[in-house]
Amino acid sequence: MLYPRDTQKIGRSQGNTFLATSSLKRSKAFEDSVLEHIDLLYAVALRLTRNPADAEDLTQNTFVKALRFHDKFKEGTYIKAWLLTILRNTFINEYRRKARRPIEVELTGIEVAPELMMDGGIPFEAPKGGREELLELVDDPVRKAVEELPEDFREAVIMADLEDMSYKEIAEVMKCPLGTVMSRLYRGRKLLRDALEGYAREKGAGIGHV
Repeated sequence: MLYPRDTQKIGRSQGNTFLATSSLKRSKAFEDSVLEHIDLLYAVALRLTRNPADAEDLTQNTFVKALRFHDKFKEGTYIKAWLLTILRNTFINEYRRKARRPIEVELTGIEVAPELMMDGGIPFEAPKGGREELLELVDDPVRKAVEELPEDFREAVIMADLEDMSYKEIAEVMKCPLGTVMSRLYRGRKLLRDALEGYAREKGAGIGHV
């Protein structure tokens, strides 16, 4: 025979089980959403680190932080931009701490999210092939010129001219105002035009967007 107190216990137990199951389902769904962008994250990490092993580490760290702080993600917003922000700012933090090489990233306009600062990181679709494959389709002189651009200029140019991302999307990823995005694109494209002037003459064409 069940007494009222026993019934309440069973009710609480069933309720807790339901909540736990629902939470697991949401966590799995979020993890699946992140995994859909894992190739993109690796491609961007490779462009930033220029080293496959470091790119794998950076992608893994980004994945772990995304899952750890999944409750910070606002439903209905761009998960791609959020993930790329985590990746980009983790890169900035990791390279600053390890001092592997000088950081060329311009920090002006970057807003740091406190919840990720506590973990030592700073938060946060290209074509499905990723940036590496896109650059492979570009002539060697053009690819070399793009790779030699300062970090922020290179990111902006690749996202705008190779990945066809909008200024708004780029601003969200780079955590800077639209005007800063436009400035970086202008300066990056100008550097490319200057670097590729001789190449353009050989091809018999002017250099516009790369």
